[in-house]
Amino acid sequence: MKIALTGATGQFGSIVAETLLKTVPAENIIASVRNPEKAEKLKAQGVDVRHGDFDQPETLDAAFAGVERLLIISADGDNDTRIRQHKAAVDAAVRAGVGFIIYTSVGDADNSSLFLAPVHRATEEFIRESGIPYAFLRNNWYLENEVGSIQAVKAGAPWLTSAEDGKVGWATRSDYAQAAAAVLAAEGRENVIYELSGKPLTQAELAAVVGEVLGQEVNVQQVDDATYAKIMAGAGVPEAALPIVVAIQGAIRDGALNIESSDLEKLLNRPLTPLSEGVRQLLA
Repeated sequence: MKIALTGATGQFGSIVAETLLKTVPAENIIASVRNPEKAEKLKAQGVDVRHGDFDQPETLDAAFAGVERLLIISADGDNDTRIRQHKAAVDAAVRAGVGFIIYTSVGDADNSSLFLAPVHRATEEFIRESGIPYAFLRNNWYLENEVGSIQAVKAGAPWLTSAEDGKVGWATRSDYAQAAAAVLAAEGRENVIYELSGKPLTQAELAAVVGEVLGQEVNVQQVDDATYAKIMAGAGVPEAALPIVVAIQGAIRDGALNIESSDLEKLLNRPLTPLSEGVRQLLA
């Protein structure tokens, strides 16, 4: 069985590839990458590295040729660009006769108020309309997204938030990626949705975990959105990104990431990596 993944040299995809190589023969793994020269390590291990660029749909036909199970890792960029790129990938999968698509989506994509949810809703619909059997991996939130706050706390700053008591199902990127590898390598059920999430915690609860790791008390500073934006601007967040970081806080406040699910543990067949360990790794 030939299995393939896009974005194999990215932060998420590289973990997926590394995980697959532990249980799947390298000759059965296809890595579709924008820049093949960055995938020399995978090629040296026997992985079939192919040029596949979402902005050059003609490259995807060859990249996906002979693939039975395909993991499409969501691209980076603005929403319109990502929707266009994802549509190109799904269309290419149809042309190549791919038998199964796994897609990294976002928690509760159908109803989420997160700024990036429209990308995932659209992509899920493209895949459904394609007629190809699928699995949607609705990832909650990476602990790594909080590295800026964690580093600021280490430097003596308070944990700043406007999310109030909104909860987030944080888990490490590695856990999410290993779950994706598990679904890609297995036969899997058709047309299934996995809500992948850690135990939902408030900002204050995560700050307490960080404080425990650092051995210091962490002051949680709750502010309104306008104040949050002002402080973030002062901390160096680009002006164009300010509406996004504020919108994330608002979505958390509204419960967009407060999702209870054991799907992630079940796919991993083990307990999730403790957040304290994830924080230690980020601080290393």
